[in-house]
Amino acid sequence: MLALVPLFPLLGFVINAALGRRLPKTVSGSVASAVMVASFVVSVMIVLELAAMPADQRAIEQTVYTWIASGDFVLDLTFRVDPLAAVMILVVTGIGALIHIYSTAYMHDESVGEYARYFSYLNLFAAFMLVLVLGANFLVLFVGWEGVGLCSYLLIGFWFRKRSAADAGKKAFVVNRIGDYAFILGMLFLFARFGTLDFRQLASTVAAMPPEEGVFGALSIASLLLFIGATGKSAQIPLYTWLPDAMEGPTPVSALIHAATMVTAGVYMIGRNAVLFSHAPETMMIVAVVGALTAVMAGTIGLVQNDIKRVLAYSTVSQLGLMFLAMGVGAFGAGIFHLYTHAFFKALLFLGSGAVIHALHGEQDIRQMGGLRRYLPITYWTFLIGSLAIAGVPFLSGFFSKDEILYETFHGGHTLLWLIAAVASLLTAVYMFRLVFLTFHGDGPHAVGVTSHDVGATSPRVGATPNDVGATSHGLGAAPHLHDAPPAMALVLIVLAVGSVLAGYVGIPHALGGHNALATWLAPSFVPVGGEIAGEAAAEETALELTLMGVSSLIALAGIALAAFVWLTRRALAAAIALRYPTLYRLLLNKYYVDEIYDAAVVRPIQALSQEGLWRGFDVKVVDGAVNGTGAIVDASATLLRRLQTGSVRAYAGSLFIGVVVILGYYLWR
Repeated sequence: MLALVPLFPLLGFVINAALGRRLPKTVSGSVASAVMVASFVVSVMIVLELAAMPADQRAIEQTVYTWIASGDFVLDLTFRVDPLAAVMILVVTGIGALIHIYSTAYMHDESVGEYARYFSYLNLFAAFMLVLVLGANFLVLFVGWEGVGLCSYLLIGFWFRKRSAADAGKKAFVVNRIGDYAFILGMLFLFARFGTLDFRQLASTVAAMPPEEGVFGALSIASLLLFIGATGKSAQIPLYTWLPDAMEGPTPVSALIHAATMVTAGVYMIGRNAVLFSHAPETMMIVAVVGALTAVMAGTIGLVQNDIKRVLAYSTVSQLGLMFLAMGVGAFGAGIFHLYTHAFFKALLFLGSGAVIHALHGEQDIRQMGGLRRYLPITYWTFLIGSLAIAGVPFLSGFFSKDEILYETFHGGHTLLWLIAAVASLLTAVYMFRLVFLTFHGDGPHAVGVTSHDVGATSPRVGATPNDVGATSHGLGAAPHLHDAPPAMALVLIVLAVGSVLAGYVGIPHALGGHNALATWLAPSFVPVGGEIAGEAAAEETALELTLMGVSSLIALAGIALAAFVWLTRRALAAAIALRYPTLYRLLLNKYYVDEIYDAAVVRPIQALSQEGLWRGFDVKVVDGAVNGTGAIVDASATLLRRLQTGSVRAYAGSLFIGVVVILGYYLWR
């Protein structure tokens, strides 16, 4: 049954790609959603079967066919589900199905052909992600890895006639190829060293080797190359710049990329190779430091962004940084736990922002919003729940998973990294509730009665001056025709809101008298076959865990209170702060000028080298010279031969006579 999990969405892709233009929209959307629901049902059945097995034997394999056979090397197209893959397929199919259902309403204004094209891409995206998480070896995983990269290009640039969307799609594709180059080198390095690409065989072989303490050996090099690939796919420093631009795609695409599929691939890959990374502590520290710095950097940028989707995009980059921090300190279970809870509240937040944009006919500038809670109650309350969850408010899903990361970081002796992660958590609460207050609270726009079609007509350039920052209470005032999310969208928002509240209860920590069922479930995936499975925290660590839990709760509440003070009660204060620190404000607003630095340091030199050096020197003179020279030789030869074709019978007879004389003379001379 494993092959059915990716085959169902692949079937949906084939149907919509081949027949979509001939099908009504209702049929196209229903087919795409139905295959995702079918994939989810099969996934649930597989996970139930897996749960019935003994903990140390939880693995189901299906070999579809022999893919590569060369001498002694044989590589099969094999799918394998273990506890880690089980969590991933439930997230991808479950959240993915909800996003498909939401899309049936959100994308309904598209033409029949575009509607079908959208759903075919969405199904293909899900199919490749499922291949990625079910692959039993690196090469099968890499097929899915590259597949989601292709689909991200297609979906981010879905509205390709819009220049910014087409450019964003290309940017995502190119930046990911940089990381993928390192990923390929890492795979080849492992194959050359161990002679296999199968995850379980690699784990068993590496487990027998001593950890590379204090040295940067073969395992460290291979794991670092793989991590560079992960920085591209999961948007970490230095390859994170594509993700904010990915907001040019339709909002459900943003939800799918950020919540359930592509950006989680890097975190999953490290968890899948936990034994390898555990034996490379130098690489692990790099992973932890990069994750922590990414979390803080993205959080500071998110504080001043004015596009509702870009705030959420930088939020994703920041939360992924926390996941990589967890992986880097060896808390693999905590990282996957946060990946799992993040899927619920980040999908909810993106789809909630989509409902706002849908109601405002495309407006995304939060400075042109305000007071929307009166007109979009379902969207507001579900969005608020998602914001509380991501902020880490006690007893919502994000609280449990984020607290687990902070605890494992501090308990592992990484005090400085814990402090950085705590600051990132504070920033999360601040920028998320800045978003909530500017979007849903306040009195209204510049004038009462402005319609949704007018919103943004007089909008100042995004980020024009510090005076624009929350100085006034924009919004929609008394626009009477604003509508909340349609039923298909509203239902999905409610389901995700329930998940954002309850999803964390599969990981109740020992300190609260619970049993971290998710950590117990995942543990066998992070050790080699037959290895020792770690248990839960000891009872004597309860006091420390409760203390840190209290600190993280206070951080979340303090961030919300600070946001309320600045953007709810004293909005002019934000503008005053920006005016007082204009250099810092511009630095954050322009995202630390990283794109500009890359453009100056990488893009332009390559263009200049290509145009002046490689192009004029090698391409024009050597390549073009060889091609043009060949053509000139043929042309000259043809000119000479043309002179012999006169059409005169006597000339042809003369040439035949001369030829005979020459041939006879040659033989007589010999």
